[in-house]
Amino acid sequence: MDIYKPLVALLAIVNPVGVVPFFIHFTSSFTREQRRKTIWVSASTAGIVIALSALFGLRIIEFFSISLASFQVGGGCLLLISSLQMLNAQPAEARKEDVSEGSSKVDAGASIAVVPLAIPLLTGPATISTMVIYADKTRHWWELAVLCGYGVVVAAVTFATFSASSKIAKALGQTGISIMTRLMGLILAALAVELFSDGLIKLFPVLSARSIS
Repeated sequence: MDIYKPLVALLAIVNPVGVVPFFIHFTSSFTREQRRKTIWVSASTAGIVIALSALFGLRIIEFFSISLASFQVGGGCLLLISSLQMLNAQPAEARKEDVSEGSSKVDAGASIAVVPLAIPLLTGPATISTMVIYADKTRHWWELAVLCGYGVVVAAVTFATFSASSKIAKALGQTGISIMTRLMGLILAALAVELFSDGLIKLFPVLSARSIS
């Protein structure tokens, strides 16, 4: 397994910089302490979701008797959809309903750290699918440990990004954030095609034979 490819995919999908505008919007009326707690909870939740997906994702799809090849094709399609969304300068996992739900929670005084910030704006089906697919590619226990450790890396990047959200928004502006999100979307689209084609070849080996001939 290419040990760095999962991290690149995760950073492209999670893309905390792309979520900065939502974070600023949701926490505009928060005190400094509330904002700090929201950052900590959302970042740690995202890291936990990533680690748990790597550890138990394969067992779950085995329980439902789903072949990994089918899961790769489905996951590749899901990643491609997410990448197209990012190419339109929207976070990979975001939906209008999630943003509306977040605004309603803020108005009601409820916590938005877990839902919708951590799930699904930062991590969602695309993130989980990616971790399950790469977990299957591991051949040694330390590779799986590294995969789980990437959850800590993503959590740290998210924590740092949200902590500096005001500075990032001021430095990049909406245009800069949109450009970065689109670049991440382009990277994610390439990874999605790779996963999709890999799963398709496993389902239909004749495709591989034809490409060789």
